Amino acid sequence: MALNGKTILITGAAVRVGRSLALAAAAAGADIVLHYRSSEKEAEETAAEIRDLGVSAHLVQADLSNPTEIHRLMDEALADTPLYGLVNSASIFENKELAETDLATWQRHMQVNLTAPFLLAQRFAAAAGSAEGRIINLLDWRALRPGADHFAYTVSKAGLAALTRSLAVALAPNITVNGLAFGAILPPSDGGNTSKVIQNVPAGRWAQEDEPGRALLFLLDGPTYVTGEVIHLDGGRHLV
Repeated sequence: MALNGKTILITGAAVRVGRSLALAAAAAGADIVLHYRSSEKEAEETAAEIRDLGVSAHLVQADLSNPTEIHRLMDEALADTPLYGLVNSASIFENKELAETDLATWQRHMQVNLTAPFLLAQRFAAAAGSAEGRIINLLDWRALRPGADHFAYTVSKAGLAALTRSLAVALAPNITVNGLAFGAILPPSDGGNTSKVIQNVPAGRWAQEDEPGRALLFLLDGPTYVTGEVIHLDGGRHLV
């Protein structure tokens, strides 16, 4: 399998999209360091599914709003084996417009969605040395086509898109850095209206279950000449 013998750290990998990405990488042969914050039961269930695929899963709990815990996460992830890949999947997502966004909300989004990926990438690159590696940052179609809603979230993801490109230059030629900008991948966890979401997607549908994982595997095992790119897996949502 394409990723046999390679270890990949995936943040926010216990539930939803992070979980599907972890299972896709594991199915391709990768050993997984599975980060979670509070979803311990779900993390253990995901780890069991990963192990059933014949690869290893190591669980690490950490609060990505705390730099000390971010460094502990990397210490544990690097304790037994070098990392080949880092997938920054964890994020927070609050639907607040500008007037509703207080400083605490702003700082919370920046810390988890932007500062944490920066610190993780910095440690990842330092540990890799001259070895090859892959970093994939999970973005959102809103990052390059902002609206008035989800204000702090959108700005944090736009910053992560800029970080992706800057890291691609800073870490070349040994480490590729790319982004995956998702759209209608899973229905809202809060049970919100789903029909309106699809009305705005040119493809007219939700993503198929395997599509996020297939996109991830392209960036984990595809050409190393692809770096600094943001691939939109959103059915064309960012275009309209």
